[in-house]
Amino acid sequence: MPTHLEPSRQTPVVESVDVLVAGGGPAGIAAALAAARGGASVRLIETQGCLGGIWTAGLLGWLLDSGNKPGLLREILDRLRERGARQDRQYGGYAVDPEALKLLLEDLLTEAGVRIRLHTRVVAAARDAGNRLSVVVTESKSGREAWTAKTFVDASGDGDLAWQAGCGFDYGREGDGAFQPMSLIALLCGVERHQIEDYVHTNGKDHRSDTRKLLALLAANGHECSYGAPIIMWIHDNLFAMMANHEYLKSGLDAQAITDATLAARRDVTAVVEALRRAGGPWKDLRLAATGAQIGVREGRRIHGRYTVSDQDLIDGARHDDAVCRCTFGVDVHSPDPRKSKGFDHGPIRAKPYDIPLRACIARDVDGLLMAGRCISGSFTAHSSYRVTGDAAALGQAAGACAALAATTDRLPHEVPFGEVRIALDRLAERFPPLEVPAGSVP
Repeated sequence: MPTHLEPSRQTPVVESVDVLVAGGGPAGIAAALAAARGGASVRLIETQGCLGGIWTAGLLGWLLDSGNKPGLLREILDRLRERGARQDRQYGGYAVDPEALKLLLEDLLTEAGVRIRLHTRVVAAARDAGNRLSVVVTESKSGREAWTAKTFVDASGDGDLAWQAGCGFDYGREGDGAFQPMSLIALLCGVERHQIEDYVHTNGKDHRSDTRKLLALLAANGHECSYGAPIIMWIHDNLFAMMANHEYLKSGLDAQAITDATLAARRDVTAVVEALRRAGGPWKDLRLAATGAQIGVREGRRIHGRYTVSDQDLIDGARHDDAVCRCTFGVDVHSPDPRKSKGFDHGPIRAKPYDIPLRACIARDVDGLLMAGRCISGSFTAHSSYRVTGDAAALGQAAGACAALAATTDRLPHEVPFGEVRIALDRLAERFPPLEVPAGSVP
């Protein structure tokens, strides 16, 4: 294709810190907070206009695989409850108010001394002569800026920083490259919970009975759902979150594809609400309060680490000496091909609770870089399990703790003995033990 030669230029280095975290979603928030509480100076860079990532900009106020996670995630859940912004556990997760969560996360990071930069995207990275990541470059309203740090954490979700730094990665399913669809989350209002109780995804009913009834209601009112397992989740009062959308065959690594998915998804979600309004009765005053500023992207780069979480780990319920997250969520592959299914395509693997080791969060190809969240090193199937946000936060907590230890003692992350990381994680968990321990799991 034709190319444009950009002239060389001097980019100002605007700041040097101990730890730089790219991405302010569940993993990045936990990484920045853990690093700051570990005594490091921390800069957090986020593309959206708020912290929280998919929790807030994406409106996914449903924290899955979160109850058995001690430390920062438990602290977040407790403080949300104090603010009246968290419901009790519902089908394996805690429903929270995304707007209240934005402010809470800002409060937590500000209190810890984390330097926050929103509306800014990491666009380049460079290594020194020793293969150590040394600088990242951003673009924003302030122009092009460079930032240096002793240690970096990629919590971008899609592994953007690690890719720009030259790390190898995997994308899609082994063998055929298939990838899961995206989903746009919506907030609904104008109905009362008691009026639509049979359609709300909560405890105390046959699993997915609400989904079956919702699908039937939509079909009866002229809408074929793009997602075969839509759910409505109660947040509080008359505010609900809804996931009823799939956008297939659109790559999470292609900006135009993400744009096309977002445009199509917003039309689709609006059509769902219009169909429910046509049902009349308790639905007649239903309103679409908001759609996510960020569409939910399930598949991104899985950056090569010093360990790869494998299918066998899930089958065996693997335990590791350097475990930093106990994943209890099952295999959750949303079908890549709507011709086969608009629901799930989990395959034959059934996961037991398993450990994710710190090694899976340390980059293999570049020194001085950790990953946190769904961009860690793992197989397609394993990723479908650990990508949920409760696990992302736990992985961020571990990456941040290790990053602080490395930066403040002039070591690389892989040089920090795990015993030191364990002590740091235990300190974070002292006041905030897990909310509950699912059967077969050790927090």
